[in-house]
Amino acid sequence: MRPQPLIAVTDVEASSRWYQKLLGCQSGHGGPEYERLVDHGRIVMQLHHFEEDRHHGPIGDRDDKPYGNGVLLWFEMDDFDAAQVRAEELGAEVVLPRHRNPSSGDGGPNHWEFWIRDPDGYTVVLASPDGSAG
Repeated sequence: MRPQPLIAVTDVEASSRWYQKLLGCQSGHGGPEYERLVDHGRIVMQLHHFEEDRHHGPIGDRDDKPYGNGVLLWFEMDDFDAAQVRAEELGAEVVLPRHRNPSSGDGGPNHWEFWIRDPDGYTVVLASPDGSAG
């Protein structure tokens, strides 16, 4: 199984550039209506314009905010520190600054997390690999 999350966005091309910079991935499709972001030939995520309904009807309601209520776009990053720097360079709104999970003690994933918002307001979590927080 390979998850291929798809989110509706207001500007596919701008969101594509933002996620490419943040995640270090590449465009696998391109265009103003739909994008596939890939890493080493595998789909990382898909972006779809809110108002494009060519084959299936609208993906979401542009006026129903916040987008992604109850959903976190979670990415485990081997280059976590560099990804955090890229998020800061993008001027991403910080939801939760860098922190260890769990905050103290043993157990849990023992990794670093950094929570931000993308240009449409979706919550994006960058996480280091489990066991990497020391």
